[in-house]
Order: sequence, then C-alpha cells, then structure tokens
Amino acid sequence: MGAPFGLDGFVKVRPFSGETGHFSRLDNVILRQEGREKTLGLAEIVPRLDSLLIRFEGIDSPEAAALLAGAEIIVRREYGAPLKEGEYYVEDLKGLEVVTGNGEILGHITNVVEGGGGELAEVKLLSGKTQFAPYRKEFFGEPDLEKGKIVLLEPWILE
Repeated sequence: MGAPFGLDGFVKVRPFSGETGHFSRLDNVILRQEGREKTLGLAEIVPRLDSLLIRFEGIDSPEAAALLAGAEIIVRREYGAPLKEGEYYVEDLKGLEVVTGNGEILGHITNVVEGGGGELAEVKLLSGKTQFAPYRKEFFGEPDLEKGKIVLLEPWILE
C-alpha cells in the first residue's frame, strides 16, 4: 500500500495483479504489516487507471492513512482477481522448493515482492541465507504446485 492521498484518509493502492475490478465486491480486507494482521472495513473505493484510492473505516486523516503505508492487502481467494493462463497467486508460490534442473534443492520461496523493475522471488537458501531473484520465465520454470517445486533455470542468480 502506498502513501496517503488527499485530506480525507485515502491511501493509494496498486494491486500486484494490476486488476482493480474485484475490489468492488469487498466489504473488508486483511492488512498485513510488520508481521501482524488486522481486518479493516472498506469505506470508499475510487478507481484510477492502474490503481485505486481506498479509504478504510476509521481512517479519516492523512496522518492515520500514513500509518498504513507499506501494508499488504490480503483478500480471501474467492474475492481475488481472476487468474489468466500462467498466472499464480503469490500465496501459492510461498513455500515452493526451489530446485535445479537436476533436482538439487537450493531452498524455498518465502515471498514474491515488487522490486521496481519487476517481481522478485525471495528465496531462503538451505544455508539459512535469504537471496532475491527476478521472478521471470528466463530464471524460473513453471511452478509445480502439486509437487510443491519450482525449477530455477539459472542457479547462478542466487550466488
């Protein structure tokens, strides 16, 4: 979630999916911030080109809205944006074993985050160290959700 917008407590939200239409079906969402979650009702939603302005119930000033900056919005799967071919929810990728083409286990995905130039897979290596790799088809194969694995095509990217 982004910075406050205006004087009435709105925040600017740019969904990971780029889709905004499904937000109109929501009454409330879960906000995850610094490892904690809380449910907030949606008071008002204003669609923009590729983003939304959202005012949450009980948030009615820029100062209160500023406290929400950086929070993730979590919605129940049935209210999420519809998936297109080859798309996955971030929650489905979390926990996948990251393996080489030979099946060697390197670690597992703990998150997928926006990195400015695209999405980054956060990978916790077997050593305990965390590395980021661009989550792009040049580096990762198709996830196998049934087996809980994803092939890292270019293992050097985690060095």
